[in-house]
Parts: sequence; structure tokens; C-alpha cells
Amino acid sequence: MLEEKVYERLSRLVLAMPHKSSLNMAGSRKSLHKGISAEFSDFREYMPGDDLRRLDWNVYARLDRMYIREYMEEKEAVVNVILDTSASMDFGKEKKSDLAVDLAAVMAYLSLQSMDRVILYDMKEMHRPFPVGGGKNTFARVLQWLEGRGFTGSCDMLASLKRMQRRGAGITVIISDFLHSSTMEEEGAALGKVLNYLSYCRQKPILLQTLCAEELRVDMDGTRNLIDMETGRKLRITMDASAIRSYEEELHRFCRILEQGARRAQGSYVLCDTEKDRNHLIFEDLRVLYDI
Repeated sequence: MLEEKVYERLSRLVLAMPHKSSLNMAGSRKSLHKGISAEFSDFREYMPGDDLRRLDWNVYARLDRMYIREYMEEKEAVVNVILDTSASMDFGKEKKSDLAVDLAAVMAYLSLQSMDRVILYDMKEMHRPFPVGGGKNTFARVLQWLEGRGFTGSCDMLASLKRMQRRGAGITVIISDFLHSSTMEEEGAALGKVLNYLSYCRQKPILLQTLCAEELRVDMDGTRNLIDMETGRKLRITMDASAIRSYEEELHRFCRILEQGARRAQGSYVLCDTEKDRNHLIFEDLRVLYDI
């Protein structure tokens, strides 16, 4: 888990929200509804039953017509944080699962401090969402939930996302290595379906791809037996300079597909290296996610 001083620095940041909220709960995001906050929104003509205290007498003096001042009501937004808990995430000397948990904590903390509602999802248990609201005083519940995650088995990302609750426009953060057979096949066609579904749900996608050093910087040589952590399938391969170069080219191509897909969906993509210093990753690499 992250040190307390990381959260102290996070308290000065805000997660960028592309949509105005349409929910009914009080919060700190600007809503589509009109209300009585301090930020002026617009004028409209007086109607019987309106609060006379909101009449603008200066306008009445100029136009001899009665107008009401409207203000922007503040509402909470919803941030979905979906954590890939498949077995492939539990790989690496510096495990992808540890980084994924830290990233989920960061996204939840930023949301809660803005009085947004966070809904945490285990990608293998989408039918059991874990909603948290009420500000950062409830952040301990997030940490408790994250500590209870187990990284085993496999999951279908698109099928899992379709089980996500739909609660209006907002942000959906997917934290994964994205090394699922479905997302890597057909030139990103399955990923396109994932992003199209999020767009249909009026969600801005944030893709945080967690990869470990062993995946990003291959230094094996000789003949090796590789075993798929999720399916158990075995592959015998000879690692030489040519094989490593082909692997790196394919990995870079796949990462570009993720980045371009997120951009087309008006979202964001960040490659997160497990070996990178957490402070640099959170406050520099993730800077594109913050409203600064």
C-alpha cells in the first residue's frame, strides 16, 4: 500500500470529469440541474411559486419584467474503478497486482475527496459492486476492499463490463494488463467493442495498463518452456535476438492500439511500469488524468 504522504500530495489534485453530473446526491461537481449554490448560471422569467428572494431587481428596474437568477447546483459524479483480478496480474518480481491495487486506491481517493461516488468492481465478480461515498473519510473502506482481492483464474473483459451498473455519465477506470486473448486478437476489434460499450454508457474511459519489467524488458535467452498462468497452456520457444525483437514490436503495436482506442473514445491511456517509482508514476505519468 502507498505511504500516507502520497495521499497528502493527492489532496491537492482533482480527477478531471468530462461530463456534468445528472445524479441527485450532493457533491462538488457541476450538475445539469439548476439549484441554489453560489455559482451563477442563468436568468429565466419569473413563474408563480418561484422564490421571490431570487428575483433580480436590477433587471426588473431596467426591463420592467420579473426575472429569476438561477445557480448551478452541485452534484456528485460516479467513478467506476474496475480491477482486473485474473491470474496474469499476479506476475512479475514487482507484481502487477500490487501496482494495480495502488492505482485503484489513487483513483478512489481522488474521487472521494471531490465528494464523488466510487463504485469498485472486481472484474471476476461484477455482480458484486462495492459502492463508496461520503468523502475521503470513508477511504478506509476502499483499502479494506482492495486488501481482500485475490488474483486468480481468468475473465472476459467485454462480458464483465456489460454487467457494470449504469448510473449516468461519468468515468470508468479499467486497471489491467489487457493481456486477454480476446483483447489481443483481431487488431483490437474486441477492445473497440469494450470502448464502444463505454461510450454508449456515456463513460469516459481511462485505461491504466499495468506491465512488469519481465514483460517490458525481456532478457531471457536460450530455449524456454512458457506456461500461461490462466489456462496452463505451454509453449516451447527459443529466445534469441530476433525473437525478442519480434516480441517487443508486437507489444509496442498492442500498446499503441490501446492508446489510439482510448483517444478515439475521448479517454486516456497510461502505461504503468511496476518498476517505476510510485511517486513519479502517480504525479507525472498520470498527470494527464488530473484537472490542473
